[in-house]
Amino acid sequence: MDFLKMMKQAKEMQSQMGSLQEQIVEIEVEGSSGGGLVKLALNGKGDLKSLNIDPSLLKEDEVEILEDLIIAAHTEARAKVELAIQEKTQELMGGLGLPDGMKLPF
Repeated sequence: MDFLKMMKQAKEMQSQMGSLQEQIVEIEVEGSSGGGLVKLALNGKGDLKSLNIDPSLLKEDEVEILEDLIIAAHTEARAKVELAIQEKTQELMGGLGLPDGMKLPF
């Protein structure tokens, strides 16, 4: 591969990375637990955007259950964010001709 072609690819990759970072922020996923009694939404950066708790869980003697359900919903949403980021990365970077196995910094 000649030097000019490598420089062109590097510039294109830099542009794609900027676009990818903008798109990641726009990703929003929902996680839920307890059969939908706890729902929350995260953006692509992992920021909590919303939290909905069914009022039936708001009992003093069930605080630990509620805490576990929130954690479970967050874990599910976080996994969805990571998958969405991987998909966006592959979609945007797939045409750059990167060597197999090269990992991008996400």
